[in-house]
Amino acid sequence: MKPLLIAAVLAVLPAAAQAQVAAGTVPDPFARQGQAAEAEPAPPAAREPLRAAAEPTLRTIIASAQAGAMDYSAMTEDLASKVREQEAQVTPLIQSFGALQSVEFVGSQNGADLFAVTFAEAATQWVIGFNEDGKVAALLFRPAE
Repeated sequence: MKPLLIAAVLAVLPAAAQAQVAAGTVPDPFARQGQAAEAEPAPPAAREPLRAAAEPTLRTIIASAQAGAMDYSAMTEDLASKVREQEAQVTPLIQSFGALQSVEFVGSQNGADLFAVTFAEAATQWVIGFNEDGKVAALLFRPAE
């Protein structure tokens, strides 16, 4: 599966909910150069996120989606616009994951931070990237493999 702007598919969801949700494409931070998208652990070199705010910002975005009121204040206008277009599909999907259990930094790749996020009902991988102004410019998620 090719991760898109915001993409998620879980085998336990009804077929209609399994369709990818995406407003646009971005380079696949999970894939090696020139290869199809395959899950690959991030290089172990980075021990901390590129931005200290990455984990708390990700937790805030997830919490707002689970509460049914997506928080766009941390996003660039472009990303916020794209997420708004998908909110009706993405919010219920994130809510179906259940309670947030853990957020673990995996590594940094292509200027973004990768996290393993575990919920009561789903294990996922998230990518969050920031622009120069500290706004979230990239946000992706997919099921963990």
